[in-house]
Amino acid sequence: MPWMERSVMDERLRFVARLLDGEGMSDVCREFGISRKTGYKIFNR
Repeated sequence: MPWMERSVMDERLRFVARLLDGEGMSDVCREFGISRKTGYKIFNR
């Protein structure tokens, strides 16, 4: 099975959707491999 290619925008949308579903910022940032500072920046945009 080939690797799934995703755009940056798709990843950001998945990130924000998980936060809106009630998951914690720290947990989601850890899974996506980004800092909380970056996570809040993406979320606030």
